[in-house]
Amino acid sequence: MPIHYLRGFTKPERTDEANRRLGRLLAFVAGATNAGGFLVVGQYTSHMSGTVSSLADDLALGSFNLLWTSLASLASFICGAATSAVLINWGRHRTLRSHYALPLALEAALLLFFGFLGSNLEQHRVLFVPATVVLLCFVMGLQNATITKISKAEIRTTHVTGLVTDIGIEIGRFFYSIGPGNGPLKHAGFVRCDWQRLTLLASLLACFVAGGLAGAIGFKHVGFVATVPLATLLIALAAVPLVDDMLGQQR
Repeated sequence: MPIHYLRGFTKPERTDEANRRLGRLLAFVAGATNAGGFLVVGQYTSHMSGTVSSLADDLALGSFNLLWTSLASLASFICGAATSAVLINWGRHRTLRSHYALPLALEAALLLFFGFLGSNLEQHRVLFVPATVVLLCFVMGLQNATITKISKAEIRTTHVTGLVTDIGIEIGRFFYSIGPGNGPLKHAGFVRCDWQRLTLLASLLACFVAGGLAGAIGFKHVGFVATVPLATLLIALAAVPLVDDMLGQQR
């Protein structure tokens, strides 16, 4: 890919199209990581709805061993999101071109560490499962906060509940718009489907599903080596602005 094209994914000057391209790629990475993580540890880590529900169930049932795992997962996701905010604001205040690339570079490094961790600790399940769950929750919190800040909360990539809900809303608006009770001359509340938004939502959902399929197949057939292409993709998205800053500091 041309250098200027890669630079556009994470450069400070944002456009809607750049945000959408980045969002789709990150949705793919999130789907792959989520599915691969489930095959490895039997737990989804890209969203916190199930984790918070499990936390409440464990507390009610007095399952305190499981409760600590849920609390650690939730805390790790929050810490990942907080780390993203710290890195972006740190880079922005130093006028770095790479302030959006920094969290993605960290995510790439952590995915590689996940692959290394798994290949060395897989036989020690008592240590491996909790460490993996906490690590992947941190990674997903880091990524979700990054794209949320970049897109000003228009795009989220690590969970699909909101995507599916918004898709349903737009479909409902479409069916209402073609009904007899809707029309610009009939009342001020004219309803129409936002096709551009619906297309974006559907593409994010499709990328998450495609990533999940790729991650499941990859982890099933090649194991933890499947983290390498995911990390490589993230490095490709982040590398050019990072190099720009390094070269700028050397001048």
